[in-house]
Amino acid sequence: MIIPKTSEEIELMREAALVVSKTLGELAKEVKPGVTTLYLDSIAETCVRDHGAVPGFLGLYDFPNTLCMSPNAQVVHGIPNDTPLQDGDIISIDCGAIKNGFYGDHAYTFEVGEIAPDVKKLLRVTKESLYVGIREFKAGNRTGDVGYAIQQHCEAHGYGVVRELVGHGLGRKMHEDPEMPNYGKRGRGKKFIEGMTVAIEPMINLGTRRIEQLQDGWTILTQDRKPSAHFEHNVALVDGKPELLSTFAYIYEALGIKSNEEDEFRQKALVL
Repeated sequence: MIIPKTSEEIELMREAALVVSKTLGELAKEVKPGVTTLYLDSIAETCVRDHGAVPGFLGLYDFPNTLCMSPNAQVVHGIPNDTPLQDGDIISIDCGAIKNGFYGDHAYTFEVGEIAPDVKKLLRVTKESLYVGIREFKAGNRTGDVGYAIQQHCEAHGYGVVRELVGHGLGRKMHEDPEMPNYGKRGRGKKFIEGMTVAIEPMINLGTRRIEQLQDGWTILTQDRKPSAHFEHNVALVDGKPELLSTFAYIYEALGIKSNEEDEFRQKALVL
C-alpha cells in the first residue's frame, strides 16, 4: 500500500534527505586514491550524527556499516573495508539517515582520479537516466513509465539494466510501496498519487545486466565483472509534479562542478 505524505511530512523528509546530501558532499572532498572505504564510512557516521540524525543503514537488516560502498564491478551493497581506492576506480556511495522519524536515502557514483573514457560515459548516461526517470514521476503516470524511460535511455547506449534490484517508496520505513524498477512498459504498474515519496535509483552496467551475490550475503556485482554505476534521488509528488528532496549540489560544490540539472525539479531554489 502506498503511503502518501502530508506537506508537513514531506518537509520533514526533505530535512532527512538533506542530511544525506550534506554527508555525500563531505565525502566528495575525501574520495581519492589511497583512501579506504572504512575511513570514508567513519566520516559519514560522524557527519550524519553531527546533523542530529542516525545512520539509516547501520543495523538495518543487520548491515554492519553506515555506508554501502561499491567500487567498480560491485553494483550495490558493498561493505566498507581496508582496501585503498586506486586511481581509475569508481565508487558508488549509498547513504541513509533517519531524522524526524523519516528516512533519507540516496547515492552517487564518484570518480577516483582519472577514469577510462568508456567508464566516464557510463556514469554520465546513468545520471542522465536518473533525471529522465524523475521526469516521468508525475500525476497520471505509473511505475512502468519511469522504468521504461530509464531502460530506453540506457539500453540505447548498449548498457545492461539490472532487473533484480529496484528503487522503492520511502518514508518512516526505508522500503515502502511501490517498487520502482528501472525497466518496464508504459502504462503498467502502480499509479502515482499526490504526496507519495520514492527513491529512484538506476543501477546500470557497462556490460551484461546479469549480477551475482558474494558469500558475504550483501555485495552484488556484475556477472562479467565490468563496471556498474548507481545514482539515486529522493522525490515527492507535489502538485502533480516531481519535487526533489535530495540534492547533489553539495557534491558539486566540493568538486567545483557547475550544474543546473536539478532546477526543473524544484519549486523553490535550494539555498546551500
